[in-house]
Amino acid sequence: MEKKFNTVLTVILVVAVIAIIILVGFWAYDFYTKYKLEQDALKAIAEFENAIGELNNSNMSNDILSNTANSIASEPQEEPQTNTNTSSGGSSGQKYKNFTILGQIEIPKTKVNYPVLAEVSPKALSVSVAQLYGPGLNKPGNTIIIGHNNRNGLFFSNNKKLAIGDKIYITDLSGNKLEYTIYNKYETTDTDTEYMTRETNGATEISLSTCTDDNARRIIIWAKAN
Repeated sequence: MEKKFNTVLTVILVVAVIAIIILVGFWAYDFYTKYKLEQDALKAIAEFENAIGELNNSNMSNDILSNTANSIASEPQEEPQTNTNTSSGGSSGQKYKNFTILGQIEIPKTKVNYPVLAEVSPKALSVSVAQLYGPGLNKPGNTIIIGHNNRNGLFFSNNKKLAIGDKIYITDLSGNKLEYTIYNKYETTDTDTEYMTRETNGATEISLSTCTDDNARRIIIWAKAN
């Protein structure tokens, strides 16, 4: 009887050890996945900011060349002068994991710093946040940005912690960075789309959308450019 009891205890111990190993494995995998995505996002943001910086420097150089050429042309010259100013494009042409980058979103309170993607496919939303609807980043009107709530700090997992008055920063492809202030936050059903087409009366606004922790409803945040 004692031998049989010891055998049962051994089996229980082995099962418990295996369960602990599996749980630790899941935790380690989730931690590594989160860390890798955050590092990849930071790298993409750095490249995006560098591209924006180069674009702005190029535009500044072109402005200087143009002003210099105009100044020279306005003075008496022995020979005609040629304006060599060339215009650069307004798009960074950058990709993040093969998805098009439209800009950058920063939310200091929740330590969010991600590229905003043009695509809204399941694969795209597994690596960052995306623009779902609207006129575009930092443009008059209401632009919708969506992101998953992975309940681990990634993407919009901590949107529930945001409150009225908190700040959001959006940088677009031209390098223009606007500060937005949250002025409305609420939960709604996953079929409610009225917030997407709401009027802003010419103001530049964004709406953030993510699911609640139980996936039953949506957390919607409205913010207006200052």
